[in-house]
Amino acid sequence: MIDKELLNILACPACKADVKLEAEEIVCVKCQRRYPIKDDIPIMLIDQAKMPGENKAGDQR
Repeated sequence: MIDKELLNILACPACKADVKLEAEEIVCVKCQRRYPIKDDIPIMLIDQAKMPGENKAGDQR
């Protein structure tokens, strides 16, 4: 589980907006990129993010 204090200091690396926790992903409130969480560590890399409408990173629905 991601600590609330950590979540409060994180920002989307793509657009610098705030993020929120949804299920097992960190979601940008502005651009809606979804960053995975692996072993309780948020992977905040743009190339690892899923865009809105994507099932897997780089995979269109």
